[in-house]
Amino acid sequence: MPRVPSDGEDVSSIRVSLARSGGTRRPCARLPDDDALDRRVESGTCDELGLSADDIVRVVIDREEYHARVAADSKGRLLRGAFDNRRLARLAGEGANRLVEWLDENDREPGDSVVFDVVVPGELYGLRIPGERTVYDANRGPRSSLADIARDVDE
Repeated sequence: MPRVPSDGEDVSSIRVSLARSGGTRRPCARLPDDDALDRRVESGTCDELGLSADDIVRVVIDREEYHARVAADSKGRLLRGAFDNRRLARLAGEGANRLVEWLDENDREPGDSVVFDVVVPGELYGLRIPGERTVYDANRGPRSSLADIARDVDE
């Protein structure tokens, strides 16, 4: 499994802002529109995030891999949480929200920013504090047909 540093040329790093979405008081990460990426990419090249609303993706926070559902509101796409498995990410109301825990541990709140790393577009992303460096295990997930089978088993 290839290891990729967050400051390597294979990773695109995008500074994203934290916001509140909907009626919840919990922070979430607001993702830029694909059109805005050329202005927001700090390193590497990234034509798009490879994300659509309701996608379930893997998100690495502090070297731990979690699962997140891409949500959308009137302002665009966002990540409201990161959870221990795909099923919890789909339900989003059960289980520990690792994104919120991490933001609390790092004294981050709406209005602050974090770095969103595109490791494997459409599959694997990372979140980190600006100025920090990390290394990702850039493994690809199962082919979509296997992922569909696993999703059916989960349900």
